[in-house]
Amino acid sequence: MQPSPARAPRFYCDASLPPGATVDLPERAVRHVAALRLREGDALVLFNGDGHESAATLTGLGKRGAACLVRSRRAVDRESPLEVHLAQGVCAGDRMDLVLQKATELGVASIQPLVTVRSIVRLSSERQGRRETHWQNVVIAACEQCGRNRIPAVAPSVAFGEFLARLPRDGTRVLLVPEGEATIRTLAPHPPVAVLIGPEGGLAPEERALALAAGFSAVRFGPRILRTETAPLAALAALQALYGDC
Repeated sequence: MQPSPARAPRFYCDASLPPGATVDLPERAVRHVAALRLREGDALVLFNGDGHESAATLTGLGKRGAACLVRSRRAVDRESPLEVHLAQGVCAGDRMDLVLQKATELGVASIQPLVTVRSIVRLSSERQGRRETHWQNVVIAACEQCGRNRIPAVAPSVAFGEFLARLPRDGTRVLLVPEGEATIRTLAPHPPVAVLIGPEGGLAPEERALALAAGFSAVRFGPRILRTETAPLAALAALQALYGDC
């Protein structure tokens, strides 16, 4: 059996991508093209987040830029039928990047970073803006890799109380806690589904009480305590397996 041809690399391009257009790739994509050692004439796939993807050919390659010709465009839906929004207590180091990357691969619709009582990470306004731009770029890179043509939004970080005040009226609200009475299997969720995860050390008791008062169901995920970067991915995978992609 002949091996299948390599899949054309995918790049996010914040531009209109009609067939026949010549498009300059953004700086981030140009660096990726160089890292992959692509050449003029190589095939690419471009997407801009509107649910379509465009087949393109690399037509120009220089030290500071790259251009490509869009050959065709089609709508490709790789979104989950289950709308899930993740509210994640901001965690330290590379843990937040991991959560954003894998949550995107698992089909999350949006991510809301939360500043909670036990949050270790405390950023100035300037640093917070840079970090949030970085987080959105992590999500874009994950979409390039996993094939999604719609990009989950990473909302600006908010305090826990503000997050609760902004919740939509409808849908299912899930709070993962080790001693929760419900399980994901017994949820029977009604979209949209909000999944709430605390930072390292979890939510403070008063925050947990506020979440329960706001309609969150305390859901356990087995007898083991999961780390802040493990819990959302386990919950998303289980929700997709039971009610979404599978």
